[in-house]
Amino acid sequence: MTAALPADPGELASRLARFEAEAAVRACMVRYMALCDALTPATPLDELAGLFTRDAVWEGIGEKYAKTFGRITGRAALREMFAKYMVEPSHFALNVHFLTSELIRTTGPETAAGSWIMLQTSTFAAGGSHLNAARLTVDFRLEESAWRMSHFRTENLFSRPVDGWNRPDPVPVPE
Repeated sequence: MTAALPADPGELASRLARFEAEAAVRACMVRYMALCDALTPATPLDELAGLFTRDAVWEGIGEKYAKTFGRITGRAALREMFAKYMVEPSHFALNVHFLTSELIRTTGPETAAGSWIMLQTSTFAAGGSHLNAARLTVDFRLEESAWRMSHFRTENLFSRPVDGWNRPDPVPVPE
């Protein structure tokens, strides 16, 4: 069922602005995950850091992630953190993030909040593979004409080593 269009053009403009903000927030998060999936020396570090506001906070929440990741404040500090993963040989041989259970809402004309459940499958260049699930709670703010992350919180739901993700076995198909 579709909501009726409002008679007031101002209300229609407000609704359109909300939808555009939600789409921009979603695009920011998707681009962040795509860049994190490919952290190598070739990753555009300025673009990655630029997805965050100048005063952004990135932090691990809960006992496991607070200890592992801590709290990083400011775009420059975030840039330094991401650069640690962009080494040769690459930290990740395989890194794939899956986002689900999305909820995005605008909280003001220049602010929004989003939450996701994230599943991360990783294989490390040094060996070993890992499966992580986390709850992401992210605040966004319109800064320099772009929606950027202003407070990124990641909370571990579960984490465990696995045997591996990519095997040379053929993909089974019906004959």
